[in-house]
Amino acid sequence: MTSAQVDKGPENTSGTSEEGYERGLGSRQVQMIAIGGAIGVGLFLGAGANIAKAGPSLIFMYALAGVIIFFIMRALGELLLYRPVSGSFAEYSREFLGPFFGYFTGWTYWLMWVVTGMAELTAAAIYVNYWFPDIPQWVTALVFLVILFGVNLISVKLFGELEFWFSMVKVTALIGMIVIGLGVLTFGFSSAGDTAAVSNLWAFDGFFPKGVGSSLMTLQGVMFAYLAVELVGVTAGESEDPEKTLPKAINTLPWRIALFYVGALTVILCVVKWTEFGEGVSPFVAAFAKIGIPAGAGIVNFVVLTAALSSCNSGMYSTGRMLRNLAESGEAPAVFKKLSTTKTPALGIAVSVAFMGIGVVLNYIVPEKAFGYVTSVATAAGIWTWLMILVSHVLYRRAVDAGRLPASSFPAPGGAKCSYVAIVFLLFVTGLIAYDADSRVCLYVMAGWAAALGIGWVALKSRNPQIAERREPEFEKVG
Repeated sequence: MTSAQVDKGPENTSGTSEEGYERGLGSRQVQMIAIGGAIGVGLFLGAGANIAKAGPSLIFMYALAGVIIFFIMRALGELLLYRPVSGSFAEYSREFLGPFFGYFTGWTYWLMWVVTGMAELTAAAIYVNYWFPDIPQWVTALVFLVILFGVNLISVKLFGELEFWFSMVKVTALIGMIVIGLGVLTFGFSSAGDTAAVSNLWAFDGFFPKGVGSSLMTLQGVMFAYLAVELVGVTAGESEDPEKTLPKAINTLPWRIALFYVGALTVILCVVKWTEFGEGVSPFVAAFAKIGIPAGAGIVNFVVLTAALSSCNSGMYSTGRMLRNLAESGEAPAVFKKLSTTKTPALGIAVSVAFMGIGVVLNYIVPEKAFGYVTSVATAAGIWTWLMILVSHVLYRRAVDAGRLPASSFPAPGGAKCSYVAIVFLLFVTGLIAYDADSRVCLYVMAGWAAALGIGWVALKSRNPQIAERREPEFEKVG
């Protein structure tokens, strides 16, 4: 047994965790899951519309949001090393805020990934249509759904391996874009060489061409681009060595954000004037076209397809784990607690995939704008998850300071202060969402979701009053 495997006495010889999961995710895979979580469709496609709204100042918005994301991840990291469990967000909400908040957070995170999966499946089908326009979108979406479902059922190792290669494609493409862009800026080659210059960042109406207010309004889209960075927390129960892999994955987040978001956008906006970008156009496609690289649009289309499949793959992984966590707490049907012979929550994954399959049906009837609403719902659900991580961290630090709980081996810098800053920032972004008429609809959807969960909680309590009682947390022994 490795140092990360659980010490349950002589009978535990299977290499599984106390929760029954197989610790099958190695350092290489956890690192790439963390990197892949910070590179999604929100960057590859969503940045185009945001550049049109904010100009070069979008670089600053990504950097600002990136600092907040790092605060969130360090708060999560401290909690994970205090008690590494799968389904961590719901577990910490349950422990520090009470059973209802664990129930609400678990189901809301499940919702986030289900609706994201719907949108990503349709997006992937659209990307395939670029090469094969005669294939109906619903057929492509269904094929991807079945393939990824099979991967998640086989084993966590196969999920981790697939996610590793998905992330490799995205990382390689971004690094290639940065290197090529720097080459254009330095040596002036390609058709973009004559106009490429660092001065493009301020030469066209300044760094904030539409004003600071317009730049701030892009923060909603920027935060959507960062959704899934917290996925590394869901892997805690299946990491081979959480004491080593999780801190390393979280501590590398700043350079990943600096390179893949701030760096890539800075290079692109130096090579191509911000006035040439618009909604519905990937800035990467536009940059490759401007530079004149053969098949550039096809290359980027493949990368964006990979990003969509990666997101859907992660969604299947996390929803199955979250349903099992809810079932173990009596907040979902007990049948979801069962693991398959390959140590995966197969039924939870299957039910989640069935809901994602609604996205296949929606290809017939739902206009494209509806998927914009879907992604805004995912953002709102993600903000709730992040808030619960931060509030749980604040309460954990209070308990540590009071001597009620052991200190984590991975304390967040600044203690709870950075968590307070991040909480204020997320509430500010929520206010921006409420102010914007197009994105406001997601708050109505979340209000309806909250009401439905409230009714469900009342029904659960009436059947089992003990569900509302606080329970002592179960600690996994590592080392």
